[in-house]
Amino acid sequence: VALTCTQIWWTTEVGMAFARLEEGYENAMKDYYKKQVAQLKTLITMLIGQLSKGDRQKIMTICTIDVHARDVVAKMIAQKVDNAQAFLWLSQLRHRWDDEAKHCFANICDAQFLYSYEYLGNTPRLVITPLTD
Repeated sequence: VALTCTQIWWTTEVGMAFARLEEGYENAMKDYYKKQVAQLKTLITMLIGQLSKGDRQKIMTICTIDVHARDVVAKMIAQKVDNAQAFLWLSQLRHRWDDEAKHCFANICDAQFLYSYEYLGNTPRLVITPLTD
């Protein structure tokens, strides 16, 4: 649940950054990148503290996903992506919550799938690279 929520929130916040870019605020994506870095620092600080084995694993997995999300945003900044229709953004796995349907959907390119709420367990996540993305 936590991973799905963080991915829904990431998709939402990047969407808000794109909306701000379209309104003329040139630093919207850069500001969001700074926010991501601050959030990662907070998670890393939590990892340094006293945590149960299960909580430590959860936070490490969220960190792994969040590092990938940060890297995607950095790449969009470097490539000067300025709208949500850019292939670099559309090619990402994007989760969104649909209030009307009361379901989560996973989108990639022009495909949309109903999220099936499968339980993955509290397991480590492989580092996401261009080959595993």
